[in-house]
Amino acid sequence: MKRENISTGGKWEPIIGYSRAVKVGPFVFVSGCTSATAEGVQGKGDAYAQAVQTLKTVVHALEKAGARPEHVVRTRIYLTRMADWQEVGRAHGEVFGDARPATAMVEVSGLIDPDMLVEIEADAIVPTPAAS
Repeated sequence: MKRENISTGGKWEPIIGYSRAVKVGPFVFVSGCTSATAEGVQGKGDAYAQAVQTLKTVVHALEKAGARPEHVVRTRIYLTRMADWQEVGRAHGEVFGDARPATAMVEVSGLIDPDMLVEIEADAIVPTPAAS
C-alpha cells in the first residue's frame, strides 16, 4: 500500500523524525498533538482551551490526509492532571461526539513542555468510494 507522510512544518518533526500524520491505504494515524502553535503553548493553565486547540491540530492533520472527524475510530488522550478529565472530555465530545471513537484517557507525569496539560492522538479509516 502507498504510504504518505503528512507534515505541518513544525520545528520538531525533522529533529525527532516523525510526521504529524501518516496515511497508508485507507488508514490515517495522527501523532500526539498538543496546544503548541508557532506562537507557543496556547491556553496555559486551562485544560479545556488546550484541548480545543489540540483538537484543531488533530482535525487539520486529518483534513490534510483526506479524513474528517467522523472517520476517527480511536483516540488516545494523555492528561498531566486527571482532575481535568471532564473539561478535556467535553472538548473531545464536541469534535467526536457523533463518531464516538474508541478512546483511552490516561494520566501521565508530564509532556514535552511543562505548560502542556493534554496531548491527543487519533486513528481514522477513510472510506473508499464504492466500485461501480
